[in-house]
Amino acid sequence: MYDPKTIRRRRAVLALLVVSSVVLLTASFGGNGGVGSVQRGVFEIVSPIQDVASRSLKPFRDLFGWFGDTWEAKGENEDLEKDRDGLRARNIKLQSDLRKAGVDAQLTKVVNDAALQNLGPVEARVIGAGGTLLFEKITINKGSGDGLRKGQAVVTAGGLAGKVEEVFSGSATVTLLTDSKFGVQARTARTGTVGTITASGGNPEDLVMETTEPKASVPVGSTIVTRGTSPDARPGQPSLYPPDIGIGRVSRVDDAGTDTQRVHLKPFVNVRDLEKVIILTREAGPLP
Repeated sequence: MYDPKTIRRRRAVLALLVVSSVVLLTASFGGNGGVGSVQRGVFEIVSPIQDVASRSLKPFRDLFGWFGDTWEAKGENEDLEKDRDGLRARNIKLQSDLRKAGVDAQLTKVVNDAALQNLGPVEARVIGAGGTLLFEKITINKGSGDGLRKGQAVVTAGGLAGKVEEVFSGSATVTLLTDSKFGVQARTARTGTVGTITASGGNPEDLVMETTEPKASVPVGSTIVTRGTSPDARPGQPSLYPPDIGIGRVSRVDDAGTDTQRVHLKPFVNVRDLEKVIILTREAGPLP
């Protein structure tokens, strides 16, 4: 335990040294040579004490400096995080805008390439998905006020997507070609072999073409397109499905060359990734 007298004595000596230093500094500005000599002597005594005090206080100075640097670094880090979040948001928006622009350009290209301008194309945005499976039906943001009617063909950049099922004033439900209730007359683009396209059931990447001629050859890789009629169309009646709209590509043939041959094809349209579609609101003319 420290002696109080010893502590007081040390404090008195320290105070005396401080006062002496102040006096000597004041006198040195007056240019007194004698005082300067005394000052140098005192400095020789005080310097070791100052050095010890400086070394003793260095850890505290370093600690305060560390806190200051840490606080400053934290502020800089927060600023960098804000900049990063801002750049990320702008990047996401840019990618979204580019994707939407690409979708719009593809839809326009489909309408122009397929010469569908005379079929009253109406662009619609997908606002919902439904059905027993998510790839059976979609809801779009256009309805009867836009000229939509039940049974009209729905296409995308890839090709045929489905048909209008139910129509409301400002929206409509579309049955996709992967729905088990969907059917469309089709043919091979090269040879003209005809058949009926239906969904295989439970697999959005597999369609089936049936009722083809028994001896008809449908090679793997063949392109299948719409024939220009619907399954329930009467002869000579206009079709809601224009001819030569792409449906898919043949992936395999079961029981080839028999009365029950089944032609499997992978659809061109990815029904699980639809954002915008085009509804053909006018009927195509009858087949020549």
